Amino acid sequence: MIELAGARVCVTGGARGIGRATAAALAAQGALVTIGDLDLAAAQATADELGVRAHHLDVTDETSFRDYLHAGGDGADVDMLVNNAGIQLMGRFVDNDLAALHRELAVNLGAVVTGTHLALPSMIARGRGHIVNVSSMAGKVSTPGMATYCASKFGVVALSRAIRAELVGTGVSITTVMPAATRTDLTSGVTLRFQPTLDPADVAAAIVASAAHTRDEVTVPRWLAPMGVVEQGVPERLLLGAKRLVGGREPGAFDPDQRRAYLERTQTP
Repeated sequence: MIELAGARVCVTGGARGIGRATAAALAAQGALVTIGDLDLAAAQATADELGVRAHHLDVTDETSFRDYLHAGGDGADVDMLVNNAGIQLMGRFVDNDLAALHRELAVNLGAVVTGTHLALPSMIARGRGHIVNVSSMAGKVSTPGMATYCASKFGVVALSRAIRAELVGTGVSITTVMPAATRTDLTSGVTLRFQPTLDPADVAAAIVASAAHTRDEVTVPRWLAPMGVVEQGVPERLLLGAKRLVGGREPGAFDPDQRRAYLERTQTP
Protein backbone atom coordinates (compact mmCIF):
# COMPACT_ATOMS: atom_id res chain seq x y z
CA MET A 1 0.00 0.00 0.00
CA ILE A 2 1.23 3.49 -0.89
CA GLU A 3 0.06 6.56 1.00
CA LEU A 4 -0.47 9.04 -1.81
CA ALA A 5 -0.28 12.24 0.24
CA GLY A 6 3.29 13.44 -0.29
CA ALA A 7 4.23 10.45 -2.46
CA ARG A 8 6.53 11.09 -5.41
CA VAL A 9 4.69 9.74 -8.46
CA CYS A 10 5.73 9.62 -12.12
CA VAL A 11 3.13 9.25 -14.89
CA THR A 12 4.39 8.60 -18.42
CA GLY A 13 2.40 9.88 -21.38
CA GLY A 14 0.92 12.45 -19.03
CA ALA A 15 0.16 15.32 -21.38
CA ARG A 16 -3.13 13.93 -22.64
CA GLY A 17 -5.84 11.31 -22.18
CA ILE A 18 -5.52 8.71 -19.46
CA GLY A 19 -2.16 10.08 -18.31
CA ARG A 20 -3.54 13.57 -17.85
CA ALA A 21 -6.60 12.30 -15.97
CA THR A 22 -4.39 10.13 -13.78
CA ALA A 23 -2.09 13.02 -12.93
CA ALA A 24 -5.10 15.12 -11.95
CA ALA A 25 -6.55 12.37 -9.77
CA LEU A 26 -3.23 11.69 -8.05
CA ALA A 27 -2.62 15.38 -7.40
CA ALA A 28 -6.07 15.61 -5.84
CA GLN A 29 -4.89 13.00 -3.33
CA GLY A 30 -1.86 15.09 -2.42
CA ALA A 31 0.73 13.23 -4.50
CA LEU A 32 3.75 15.09 -5.89
CA VAL A 33 3.23 14.26 -9.55
CA THR A 34 5.69 14.62 -12.41
CA ILE A 35 4.28 13.89 -15.84
CA GLY A 36 6.60 12.79 -18.61
CA ASP A 37 5.84 13.18 -22.30
CA LEU A 38 7.62 13.40 -25.63
CA ASP A 39 5.63 16.58 -26.32
CA LEU A 40 7.09 18.82 -23.63
CA ALA A 41 5.02 21.87 -24.62
CA ALA A 42 1.77 19.93 -24.19
CA ALA A 43 3.06 18.36 -20.98
CA GLN A 44 3.98 21.75 -19.54
CA ALA A 45 0.57 23.18 -20.44
CA THR A 46 -1.10 20.25 -18.68
CA ALA A 47 1.21 20.57 -15.68
CA ASP A 48 0.50 24.28 -15.35
CA GLU A 49 -3.23 23.61 -15.44
CA LEU A 50 -3.12 20.76 -12.92
CA GLY A 51 -0.52 22.16 -10.57
CA VAL A 52 1.95 19.33 -11.18
CA ARG A 53 5.38 19.18 -12.82
CA ALA A 54 6.39 18.26 -16.36
CA HIS A 55 9.54 16.73 -17.77
CA HIS A 56 10.54 15.73 -21.27
CA LEU A 57 10.47 11.96 -21.72
CA ASP A 58 11.22 9.69 -24.63
CA VAL A 59 10.09 6.36 -23.21
CA THR A 60 12.08 4.48 -25.86
CA ASP A 61 15.37 5.98 -24.63
CA GLU A 62 16.92 4.61 -21.43
CA THR A 63 18.85 7.77 -20.59
CA SER A 64 15.76 9.93 -21.05
CA PHE A 65 13.75 7.60 -18.81
CA ARG A 66 16.47 7.56 -16.16
CA ASP A 67 16.65 11.37 -16.14
CA TYR A 68 12.87 11.57 -15.87
CA LEU A 69 12.70 9.28 -12.83
CA HIS A 70 15.54 11.22 -11.20
CA ALA A 71 13.62 14.47 -11.73
CA GLY A 72 10.38 12.93 -10.49
CA GLY A 73 12.06 11.78 -7.30
CA ASP A 74 13.77 15.13 -6.70
CA GLY A 75 17.06 13.29 -6.75
CA ALA A 76 15.72 10.67 -4.33
CA ASP A 77 13.45 7.74 -5.14
CA VAL A 78 10.08 7.49 -6.82
CA ASP A 79 7.31 5.98 -4.69
CA MET A 80 4.99 5.11 -7.57
CA LEU A 81 5.45 4.79 -11.33
CA VAL A 82 2.57 4.69 -13.78
CA ASN A 83 3.72 3.23 -17.10
CA ASN A 84 0.94 4.72 -19.19
CA ALA A 85 2.49 5.95 -22.46
CA GLY A 86 1.16 4.10 -25.48
CA ILE A 87 0.31 4.40 -29.16
CA GLN A 88 -2.01 2.41 -31.40
CA LEU A 89 -1.91 1.57 -35.10
CA MET A 90 -4.98 0.33 -36.93
CA GLY A 91 -5.53 -1.68 -40.10
CA ARG A 92 -4.35 -4.99 -41.49
CA PHE A 93 -0.93 -6.09 -40.24
CA VAL A 94 0.49 -6.40 -43.77
CA ASP A 95 -0.68 -2.91 -44.70
CA ASN A 96 1.14 -1.14 -41.88
CA ASP A 97 4.66 0.22 -42.19
CA LEU A 98 7.13 -2.16 -40.54
CA ALA A 99 9.10 0.60 -38.82
CA ALA A 100 5.85 1.96 -37.38
CA LEU A 101 4.96 -1.48 -36.01
CA HIS A 102 8.33 -1.76 -34.29
CA ARG A 103 7.87 1.72 -32.82
CA GLU A 104 4.48 0.65 -31.46
CA LEU A 105 6.13 -2.30 -29.71
CA ALA A 106 8.94 -0.09 -28.40
CA VAL A 107 6.55 2.45 -26.88
CA ASN A 108 3.90 0.05 -25.56
CA LEU A 109 6.05 -2.81 -24.27
CA GLY A 110 9.72 -1.87 -24.46
CA ALA A 111 9.13 1.27 -22.41
CA VAL A 112 7.36 -0.73 -19.70
CA VAL A 113 10.39 -3.01 -19.52
CA THR A 114 12.68 0.02 -19.24
CA GLY A 115 10.65 1.96 -16.70
CA THR A 116 10.00 -1.04 -14.48
CA HIS A 117 13.64 -2.11 -14.61
CA LEU A 118 14.85 1.36 -13.64
CA ALA A 119 12.33 1.93 -10.85
CA LEU A 120 12.44 -1.44 -9.11
CA PRO A 121 15.93 -1.53 -7.54
CA SER A 122 15.39 1.44 -5.23
CA MET A 123 11.87 0.26 -4.39
CA ILE A 124 13.14 -3.18 -3.43
CA ALA A 125 15.97 -1.65 -1.39
CA ARG A 126 13.45 0.46 0.59
CA GLY A 127 10.94 -2.37 0.91
CA ARG A 128 8.09 -0.36 -0.58
CA GLY A 129 6.86 1.02 -3.87
CA HIS A 130 4.10 0.56 -6.40
CA ILE A 131 4.12 0.30 -10.18
CA VAL A 132 1.06 0.47 -12.40
CA ASN A 133 1.47 -0.95 -15.88
CA VAL A 134 -1.36 0.24 -18.09
CA SER A 135 -2.27 -2.53 -20.51
CA SER A 136 -5.66 -2.87 -22.19
CA MET A 137 -8.45 -5.37 -22.64
CA ALA A 138 -6.52 -5.95 -25.87
CA GLY A 139 -4.03 -7.62 -23.54
CA LYS A 140 -6.64 -10.29 -22.85
CA VAL A 141 -8.67 -10.39 -26.07
CA SER A 142 -6.98 -10.31 -29.49
CA THR A 143 -8.56 -8.04 -32.06
CA PRO A 144 -8.12 -8.16 -35.85
CA GLY A 145 -6.74 -4.92 -37.24
CA MET A 146 -4.50 -4.13 -34.27
CA ALA A 147 -2.17 -7.12 -34.14
CA THR A 148 0.97 -5.51 -32.73
CA TYR A 149 -1.04 -3.40 -30.29
CA CYS A 150 -2.54 -6.63 -28.94
CA ALA A 151 0.91 -8.24 -28.86
CA SER A 152 2.33 -5.32 -26.90
CA LYS A 153 -0.53 -5.30 -24.40
CA PHE A 154 -0.47 -9.10 -23.98
CA GLY A 155 3.23 -8.63 -23.32
CA VAL A 156 2.60 -6.05 -20.60
CA VAL A 157 0.21 -8.45 -18.86
CA ALA A 158 2.68 -11.37 -19.01
CA LEU A 159 5.68 -9.24 -18.03
CA SER A 160 3.88 -7.83 -15.01
CA ARG A 161 2.68 -11.24 -13.90
CA ALA A 162 6.15 -12.77 -14.11
CA ILE A 163 7.83 -9.91 -12.25
CA ARG A 164 5.17 -10.01 -9.51
CA ALA A 165 6.20 -13.60 -8.80
CA GLU A 166 9.76 -12.37 -8.28
CA LEU A 167 8.66 -9.60 -5.92
CA VAL A 168 6.89 -11.72 -3.31
CA GLY A 169 8.01 -10.63 0.15
CA THR A 170 9.74 -7.44 -1.04
CA GLY A 171 6.96 -5.00 -0.14
CA VAL A 172 6.82 -3.81 -3.75
CA SER A 173 3.68 -4.27 -5.83
CA ILE A 174 2.74 -4.18 -9.51
CA THR A 175 -0.83 -3.71 -10.69
CA THR A 176 -1.77 -4.26 -14.32
CA VAL A 177 -4.71 -2.07 -15.34
CA MET A 178 -6.66 -3.21 -18.41
CA PRO A 179 -9.23 -0.68 -19.62
CA ALA A 180 -11.79 -1.15 -22.36
CA ALA A 181 -11.79 1.33 -25.25
CA THR A 182 -11.30 4.79 -23.80
CA ARG A 183 -12.38 8.04 -25.40
CA THR A 184 -8.99 9.62 -26.12
CA ASP A 185 -7.01 10.56 -29.22
CA LEU A 186 -5.80 6.97 -29.36
CA THR A 187 -9.26 5.77 -30.42
CA SER A 188 -10.04 8.71 -32.72
CA GLY A 189 -11.82 7.56 -35.86
CA VAL A 190 -11.93 3.90 -34.74
CA THR A 191 -15.04 1.76 -35.19
CA LEU A 192 -16.32 0.85 -31.69
CA ARG A 193 -19.64 -0.88 -32.26
CA PHE A 194 -21.27 -2.62 -29.28
CA GLN A 195 -18.18 -2.06 -27.11
CA PRO A 196 -18.12 -0.57 -23.63
CA THR A 197 -16.32 2.76 -23.77
CA LEU A 198 -14.81 4.77 -20.95
CA ASP A 199 -13.83 8.28 -20.04
CA PRO A 200 -10.16 8.77 -19.07
CA ALA A 201 -11.30 9.61 -15.55
CA ASP A 202 -12.72 6.08 -15.18
CA VAL A 203 -9.30 4.57 -15.84
CA ALA A 204 -7.56 7.16 -13.69
CA ALA A 205 -9.79 6.23 -10.75
CA ALA A 206 -8.75 2.58 -11.09
CA ILE A 207 -5.06 3.52 -11.23
CA VAL A 208 -5.31 5.71 -8.12
CA ALA A 209 -7.30 3.06 -6.24
CA SER A 210 -4.57 0.48 -6.94
CA ALA A 211 -2.16 2.36 -4.68
CA ALA A 212 -4.32 1.26 -1.73
CA HIS A 213 -5.43 -2.24 -2.73
CA THR A 214 -2.38 -3.24 -4.88
CA ARG A 215 -4.37 -6.00 -6.58
CA ASP A 216 -2.54 -7.89 -9.30
CA GLU A 217 -4.85 -7.20 -12.27
CA VAL A 218 -7.74 -4.80 -12.68
CA THR A 219 -10.08 -4.57 -15.66
CA VAL A 220 -12.06 -1.39 -16.29
CA PRO A 221 -14.97 -1.95 -16.02
CA ARG A 222 -14.58 -4.80 -13.55
CA TRP A 223 -17.25 -6.97 -15.21
CA LEU A 224 -14.93 -7.55 -18.18
CA ALA A 225 -12.57 -9.63 -16.05
CA PRO A 226 -13.80 -13.03 -17.39
CA MET A 227 -13.07 -12.06 -21.02
CA GLY A 228 -9.56 -13.48 -20.88
CA VAL A 229 -10.98 -16.87 -19.95
CA VAL A 230 -13.47 -16.60 -22.82
CA GLU A 231 -10.65 -15.79 -25.26
CA GLN A 232 -8.72 -18.87 -24.21
CA GLY A 233 -11.68 -21.22 -23.83
CA VAL A 234 -13.83 -20.56 -26.89
CA PRO A 235 -12.70 -21.90 -30.28
CA GLU A 236 -11.06 -19.17 -32.34
CA ARG A 237 -13.38 -19.54 -35.31
CA LEU A 238 -16.43 -19.01 -33.14
CA LEU A 239 -14.95 -15.86 -31.62
CA LEU A 240 -14.15 -14.47 -35.05
CA GLY A 241 -17.81 -13.89 -35.78
CA ALA A 242 -18.29 -11.94 -32.57
CA LYS A 243 -15.19 -9.85 -33.24
CA ARG A 244 -16.42 -8.98 -36.72
CA LEU A 245 -19.76 -7.93 -35.25
CA VAL A 246 -17.98 -5.55 -32.91
CA GLY A 247 -15.26 -4.25 -35.19
CA GLY A 248 -16.71 -4.70 -38.66
CA ARG A 249 -15.76 -7.16 -41.37
CA GLU A 250 -12.77 -5.07 -42.41
CA PRO A 251 -10.05 -5.59 -39.77
CA GLY A 252 -9.20 -2.44 -37.88
CA ALA A 253 -11.81 -0.25 -39.56
CA PHE A 254 -11.25 3.46 -38.96
CA ASP A 255 -11.81 6.86 -40.52
CA PRO A 256 -8.43 7.98 -41.92
CA ASP A 257 -9.38 11.65 -41.91
CA GLN A 258 -10.34 11.61 -38.24
CA ARG A 259 -7.19 9.66 -37.37
CA ARG A 260 -4.64 11.60 -39.43
CA ALA A 261 -3.65 14.17 -36.81
CA TYR A 262 -3.14 11.48 -34.17
CA LEU A 263 -0.96 9.37 -36.45
CA GLU A 264 1.15 12.34 -37.53
CA ARG A 265 1.80 13.21 -33.89
CA THR A 266 2.55 9.73 -32.56
CA GLN A 267 4.68 8.46 -35.43
CA THR A 268 7.23 11.27 -35.09
CA PRO A 269 10.04 10.05 -32.81
